[in-house]
Amino acid sequence: MRSDSAIQNLLERMPKDVQDSFTESQLAHLRVALGARSWGNHKVDLRSTFKFFKYRYYYVFVAGRNRRELSRQEKQFALMVQALFVSGFIIFSALFGIFVLYIIKSALGIDIFPNFSFGVWSWFKETFLG
Repeated sequence: MRSDSAIQNLLERMPKDVQDSFTESQLAHLRVALGARSWGNHKVDLRSTFKFFKYRYYYVFVAGRNRRELSRQEKQFALMVQALFVSGFIIFSALFGIFVLYIIKSALGIDIFPNFSFGVWSWFKETFLG
C-alpha cells in the first residue's frame, strides 16, 4: 500500500515518525478516502457552469473504465442491466431476421398461407421500391 502514488504523496507531507506509525489497514482506508475525492483521468470529462436567474450552477459528467471494487448490490444491478441489454439485442436481432426473411419470401412470390397477407410486403414495396 505504501507504493501507491496517492499514499506516497500524502506521506511525504508528514514527519518521518508519523509516516511510520500507519498500519497497512490504516493506509488502505486513507486510500479509499483519498480515492473518493480524486477524479483522475476519464475518457469523457465534461464540466461546466450555467446561470439560472441569480444563481450559478455547475454540472459534471464523467465516464470511463470503472477501476473500483463494486458492492454486491452494484454487481447484481450491473448483471441485470447486462442481461436486459443482451436480451433486447437478441429479441431485436430475431425480429429483424424474421422481417428480412419475410421480405425475401414475399419478393420471391412464395405464398405460405393462400389469400392471407400481413401487409408488410405491400408496405415495403410502397415505401422503398416506389
